[in-house]
Amino acid sequence: MENRLQILLSEEGAEAEDVDKLTGYLRRELLQLDVDDVTALPAAEEVPLGARAVDPAQVGALLVSLGSSANALRQVIGAVHEWWGRCRDSRPSMRLAMDDDVLELSEATPEQVTEAFDLFVRRHSAAGSGADAGADASANADADAGAGSTGGGEAPP
Repeated sequence: MENRLQILLSEEGAEAEDVDKLTGYLRRELLQLDVDDVTALPAAEEVPLGARAVDPAQVGALLVSLGSSANALRQVIGAVHEWWGRCRDSRPSMRLAMDDDVLELSEATPEQVTEAFDLFVRRHSAAGSGADAGADASANADADAGAGSTGGGEAPP
C-alpha cells in the first residue's frame, strides 16, 4: 500500500494566482525530497466539505506519494514546516490529511505548528501509539492550532 499525504493550502482574500504560486513553491521543494511524486490537484475537485475557503480558487491542493521510505513523511513535514516559516507576509492555512487523520492549521504560533507537526508525524510512525491516542492528539492539535486564516502576501521561491 502506498502512503499518500494530501496538502491543502488556502489563504483568505488571496487571488487564485497567489495561491497557485504558493502551492507551486511548496511542490518544487517537496519534489527535492525522497518521495515518489508530488501532484498538483485541481482545486475544484479536492476542496473538502466544510473547508474554510469561500471560493475553491482560493485553495491549492497537492498529493504527495511518499513511497516506501521510512523517513519520507518526516522529511515532507519538515519541508512544509520550513516553507510555512518563510511565509512572512502571510501564514496560509493548511490542511494535511493522511488515511483518516486530518491536521488543520491556521492562525497558529510557530510553537503550535511545531507541536502539531510533531504529533502528526508520531501518529504515523511505526513507533507511534494506537488509534485512540492519535485521535486525542489530533483533537488537541486542532484546538491548539486555532481556526480561521490570515491574508495577503506570498512565500519566497
